[in-house]
Amino acid sequence: MTTPLDAAVTRVLDWAATQQPSAGKRKVLAVEGRSGSGKTTLARAVGERLGAPLIHMDDLYAGWDGLERGVTALRDWVLEPLAEGRPAVWQRWDWAAGEYTGHHPVPDADWLVVEGVGAGGRLLRAYTCGVVWLESPTAVRKQRALARDGQTYAPHWSRWARHEDAFYATEQVRQSADLLILTEE
Repeated sequence: MTTPLDAAVTRVLDWAATQQPSAGKRKVLAVEGRSGSGKTTLARAVGERLGAPLIHMDDLYAGWDGLERGVTALRDWVLEPLAEGRPAVWQRWDWAAGEYTGHHPVPDADWLVVEGVGAGGRLLRAYTCGVVWLESPTAVRKQRALARDGQTYAPHWSRWARHEDAFYATEQVRQSADLLILTEE
């Protein structure tokens, strides 16, 4: 029996087979949607099937108010270097220390999957071969997010939702996505 995740992965892979490189020799897929929509689960499964490294926007946000800075970091540290044929190395945000730390080289591969709010933003679209938007009802998303992150996330749910609202109002990511996938379970 095919699960909803299996069906979504197959749909993305069928679409991906038709795509051309978008950042140098690399094909970059952005998996977008609001918190709790299932981005990480889908991106992980697609990345495994493509043999692609996976970058989580959660690792690039400069704290709870750092969505835009995370988008810029992805462009500056990863996508521009790849487009120019240079090695890409990014830094992870240390949420406890409040600073970027470490150096994480992006492995060579035909594909790179980036997942998280902001991955499909306008600043990054020139480097992506496509954007997959995941959509879920708010109650389902909140239940998933709080089950996943518990009390760490609970006090920030509304704060982060405001950042999502502002970002998506100006960026129109859902409207420009190449694929729309409903994740209601």
